[in-house]
Amino acid sequence: MTESIRRSGEYENFENPYQAQSSAPVNPEWPPPPAYQPVPQQPVQQQVQQQVQQPVVEPTAVWQTQAAAGGSGHGNGNDGGTALLTAEPAPAKKKRARGPLALLAAVAIVAAAIGGGTAYGIQELTGKDEVVSSSTTTSVVPSSKTGDVASIAAAVSPSVVEVSATLSNGTSTGSGVIITSGGEIVTNNHVISGANSIKVTTSDGKSYTAKVVGTDSKKDLALIKLENASGLKAATLGDSDGVKVGDTVVAIGSPEGLTGTVTSGIVSALNRDVTVSTDESQSQGQGQQGGGDGSWPFQFGGQEFNGDTGSSTTTYKALQTDASLNPGNSGGALIDASGNIIGINSAMYSAATDSSSSSDAGSVGLGFAIPINTVKADLAGLRAGGSDS
Repeated sequence: MTESIRRSGEYENFENPYQAQSSAPVNPEWPPPPAYQPVPQQPVQQQVQQQVQQPVVEPTAVWQTQAAAGGSGHGNGNDGGTALLTAEPAPAKKKRARGPLALLAAVAIVAAAIGGGTAYGIQELTGKDEVVSSSTTTSVVPSSKTGDVASIAAAVSPSVVEVSATLSNGTSTGSGVIITSGGEIVTNNHVISGANSIKVTTSDGKSYTAKVVGTDSKKDLALIKLENASGLKAATLGDSDGVKVGDTVVAIGSPEGLTGTVTSGIVSALNRDVTVSTDESQSQGQGQQGGGDGSWPFQFGGQEFNGDTGSSTTTYKALQTDASLNPGNSGGALIDASGNIIGINSAMYSAATDSSSSSDAGSVGLGFAIPINTVKADLAGLRAGGSDS
């Protein structure tokens, strides 16, 4: 039996911090006791309750609170723990705050890129490299020349052509708008309806033979394609939904066969119900040699203008303009202040009742155009042959 031996006086003056809690002898092989009073451990339930009540702070703040707990619980009013609890938590919350700001900044950059750039409606045509140029924000003319009629005319005139259709008993003359560099042209259905052959003359005087691709008499639209054409200047199609009454507009066409005639005015009304004929025989009234007064008959506001529209008619919503339109402007371009096509001119009122009253003929400031958004929505159908095929 081993017996613990203790020499007299040994460990007599050593203050044992655990003496108040235990009277057990001290083994000399034990490690020396800590030099500070241990922090009493709180019950687990109380710790959990404090963790729930106290705000979440960063690791640095937690260390300082623990260090403060080691000191006196009664200070002079500058209690470290209290100051730490009211201190602002740092980095993590600031990172979270920057998240929405970064998202907003990214959205703003994307919006600016879209709003400030050029929008193009890409549509597959007969040639894979041909596209219809379409934009709601593009300025065809320089921004400093916006609204300048001379600049608009210079920029857009190469995209407007004269269309001459040979009929069984005469000719029909109108206008058209080039929409692809390969020679696709939009015009009015009544300009080419019933044609045996179609000849197109560009602004530089070149002549082409054209074939009908598709027609839509209900919208008075037609799509024709030039033969052996390339490198033509296509017009930029705008957004007719953004047009407002009072907007400046320019009209380009071939009234009375006068190619490249330019007039200007404003949009005088929106969404006018215009009724026109869908009968092919009515197209003869448009021609210079086909009889009639050379005007396309239409109905508006319960009245008939330029003759009888016949029994077969259709009604569409149109832009109204006071830009001078005359016989031959049909199928031509109505252009906004930035040089974008916003409509295809289709009907105009002429005061003359017959060809002998030429002194009374001419524009009285009442013209109508098919909105370009209607044209764009109908292009796929026209390329497929149209609704009349």
